[in-house]
Amino acid sequence: MPVVIVTDSSCCLPSEIADRFDIRQVPLHVVYEGRDYREGIDEIPPGLISTPGVTTSGAIPADLEEAFGQALEDSKGDGVVAVHMSRKLSSTWSAARVVADKFDGPLRVVDSRSVGLAVGFTALVAAQESARGGGCDRVYEAAVREAATIESLIAVSDLDHLRASGRISAASRMLGSALSIKPVLHTVDGSLALRERHRTFSKALAKMVDSACEISGARPVAIGVQHCNAPEAADELMSELLRRIPDVVTSMITPLGPVLSVHVGEGAVGVTIGSTLTPIE
Repeated sequence: MPVVIVTDSSCCLPSEIADRFDIRQVPLHVVYEGRDYREGIDEIPPGLISTPGVTTSGAIPADLEEAFGQALEDSKGDGVVAVHMSRKLSSTWSAARVVADKFDGPLRVVDSRSVGLAVGFTALVAAQESARGGGCDRVYEAAVREAATIESLIAVSDLDHLRASGRISAASRMLGSALSIKPVLHTVDGSLALRERHRTFSKALAKMVDSACEISGARPVAIGVQHCNAPEAADELMSELLRRIPDVVTSMITPLGPVLSVHVGEGAVGVTIGSTLTPIE
């Protein structure tokens, strides 16, 4: 049995791709007025992401233990590689490391150093290596390589949501809020940081495309676009990326889940550039 891949619901992978590669997802949580919603399992009211007082939390140990145990059993001894959101942005990785120590079988936990579809691409790279017959160590190493080279950008309308959740630095908050600037963020060593700031959101999107093209260069890349209730903007962004980037091996557009949407707000659009994903037919 191939090595089984486990991730969390922040990965934003389309369900048909996750199912095809048997990538298991442990739910993150949206919490409001004492009610706990499991992302990807419970029905979460669409307007909840913009409701004052809503919070999020990482995967709980009991869910991780259940997922890891079942994945180890299903692997028939070949092992499990778990790919999770950056330890600097969520408690999930730390909880996964503690839970992993309870198992005797081969179980490796990867800090993706990223969030959103970058987590998904890293898990997918691991799943492709597993499908090629790679053992647990090779699958783990493939995921670590992708995590070290993947790039993520996201344009948000404002930094209020990220400020409220403490997901960006005080300096970035101050710079991004000045004069109603529209910021473009990127991940740096597992944290979100301000990359650029622009006067209009359309300018921020255009500059994000420029940056994605510069990062991609002429090498083969996988391109992902994710969005929070902005499908038209996401479609336009992907069309421009495909027009300008010469060698795109795989592309996908996917909505951000409720957990990430709570933090970035309505209208956010992001780009992920992966370096080792192979074509998905």
